[in-house]
Amino acid sequence: MKRFARLLPLLALVTVPTTASAASLLNYVGQCVPFARAASGIQLYGNAWTWWEQADGKYERAHKPRVGAVIVFAKTHRLPMGHVAVISRIVEKRVVMLTHANWSRQNGERGHAEQDVTLFDVSPRNDWSDVKVWYKDVDGLGGGVYPVYGFIYGAAHTAPELTSDHPDYVGALIDAYVPISGEPIAR
Repeated sequence: MKRFARLLPLLALVTVPTTASAASLLNYVGQCVPFARAASGIQLYGNAWTWWEQADGKYERAHKPRVGAVIVFAKTHRLPMGHVAVISRIVEKRVVMLTHANWSRQNGERGHAEQDVTLFDVSPRNDWSDVKVWYKDVDGLGGGVYPVYGFIYGAAHTAPELTSDHPDYVGALIDAYVPISGEPIAR
């Protein structure tokens, strides 16, 4: 027992605060996986790209966005661990908003949570297999196209901070459909 008592102060030093102990999910700084788990209630673990297969038989999976669903980005050279995010709003057939962590840099660092970010389906068949994501550093859709496995639907309740009280639907549509360069936004 004395040995355990001596270890207790050391354990306190290595304990990492979880999103559950944060004042708000939006104060989270860290990886996308724990954030998506806390925001969606979907209890999967491991690298983001593995969530699609892990969900098979445990959660409903499909290729249509739904509020509270986790979108699973494929593993690529640019995303070696994949990425997961939670759908916060449906804007229209090819434009949704998502809430996620560890995408854009904020104050020079990655890991921060972002709420109601534009996600645009740029897949040739409008099936959400390829997307573009709003990127804070350019204040618009980033230049990359990311392959997506699909959406995982959970049965649990989503976090209250998943979406804001006044999401910018017009801004999301402008991000998706009004090209800055004069070139159509697509692949």
